[in-house]
Amino acid sequence: MGLIPTHLINNSQKMLGLIAQRQEALSDNVANMHTIGYRRKDVDFSQYLNNGISSNLENKLTEKFGPAPIASSSKSSENLSTEDELALMQENYMMYNVAVRQLSSTITEIKNALNMSANG
Repeated sequence: MGLIPTHLINNSQKMLGLIAQRQEALSDNVANMHTIGYRRKDVDFSQYLNNGISSNLENKLTEKFGPAPIASSSKSSENLSTEDELALMQENYMMYNVAVRQLSSTITEIKNALNMSANG
């Protein structure tokens, strides 16, 4: 293992990617709310968390917010509500903030370790 724990950065990068995919799915849901036959979409974080990119933060997020389907769900466009989708977007925004803070913290820790290594 090198000086920089790239797995921590990669985990954050994957989580941010999932959050971006979820935002796109939720946006599609709102845009297609009145499209006949459209099925709502969402991203299932737990599927990815069980595939080796898990950290305590992501596990806590999954426990708190629960899983959602990754592709189309059985919920048709007739059952979609703008309020529900906007609430999920707000939830997604909070997860984004937490993930960015985690990444920022990881980068700060790496910088501090490199500075200590250079000075010591």
